[in-house]
Amino acid sequence: MTRTAEGGPAGSAAAQAGPYVLEAREISVRFGGVRALDGVSLGVRAGEVCGLIGPNGAGKTTLFDVLSGIRRPDGGRMLLDGVDVTRRSAVWRARHGMRRTFQRRQLFGQLSVADNLLVAQEWRGGGGGLAADLVGSPTRRRRERERRARAERVLADCGLGALGAAYPGGLPVGSARMVELARAVADPPRVLLLDEPASGMPAPEREQLAAVVRRLASEEGCAVLLVEHDVAFVMELCARVVVLDLGTVLAEGTPARVRADPLVREAYLGGA
Repeated sequence: MTRTAEGGPAGSAAAQAGPYVLEAREISVRFGGVRALDGVSLGVRAGEVCGLIGPNGAGKTTLFDVLSGIRRPDGGRMLLDGVDVTRRSAVWRARHGMRRTFQRRQLFGQLSVADNLLVAQEWRGGGGGLAADLVGSPTRRRRERERRARAERVLADCGLGALGAAYPGGLPVGSARMVELARAVADPPRVLLLDEPASGMPAPEREQLAAVVRRLASEEGCAVLLVEHDVAFVMELCARVVVLDLGTVLAEGTPARVRADPLVREAYLGGA
């Protein structure tokens, strides 16, 4: 299923046939006697946007915690480009191209919108250490220009070009959500995990969000996995959908196939 410039499911046929960039194999997580995840397996390919849906308590956020390295699973493995990274930290995963947003907004309120994006690139360093800082070396100045140019491009792509000097605390919910997305992609991601990115967004900003996600997948080859309760948004944006229920994979397939699945309708979508 190929996306068009106008919209529609994102992820080319070639991407859907390629190897997984990010893969979870038989992931299990227990909280005392409760199995939050019970043998969950899924994967996302480069250039693909995959949706993860399910009722509250299905295990979606717990799975995101495992994928991003915040929580270590009780069983199963996590692979990045076919390499086992189950024991790698969240910081290591982030520095190897995995980015994540959260249900609750987590921005640096004391920094401007533009500086939120610059911070996301700072981990790469400026080159030359303290001495380069003190003398303002050409390499340091060049890298700073490149980072600022990248931040400006991302802000423009996200419809935030006029808000670079603003502070996140004064922004509406939808704009703050877009700033979180912009920060997550300021340093180009290979894998992007979006946890309810459209929550609180009005329609125009949802369209902007969808456009950014499509562009990341199609032009930068990013593998995107998103959790979202707006089923219509997921079905429109994603080429493939995975449904979780009670910690297990209930169904997986194209939006049309998932919509038509009687088990999914009973557990989550409703009879309509």
